[in-house]
Amino acid sequence: MSAVALELSQMQSAADQACGLMKVLSNPDRLMILCQLSKGELCVGEIEEILGITQPTLSQQLTVLREEALVSTRREGKNIYYRVQSSPALAVIEVLYEHFCNN
Repeated sequence: MSAVALELSQMQSAADQACGLMKVLSNPDRLMILCQLSKGELCVGEIEEILGITQPTLSQQLTVLREEALVSTRREGKNIYYRVQSSPALAVIEVLYEHFCNN
């Protein structure tokens, strides 16, 4: 395989990964959750209180973020704490925050 074909293949793979991330971030609830988590770890109850997202919707969106490996969890007693796990997602969130939320 030529160097150009290899570069194209790598570029296509990177584009697929970037599109996958952007697809997950395109949901307003997931975007707001990641924005809050970019500031630090939060438990489910705190996320629900800060964002006003109802429990069923919050649970569904957190599941998507976990399945896509954008967040990780830890359990402390009855509480489950979430934090951003994906450095590419964190970098995108920081850029979006700077452009849209930092007035």
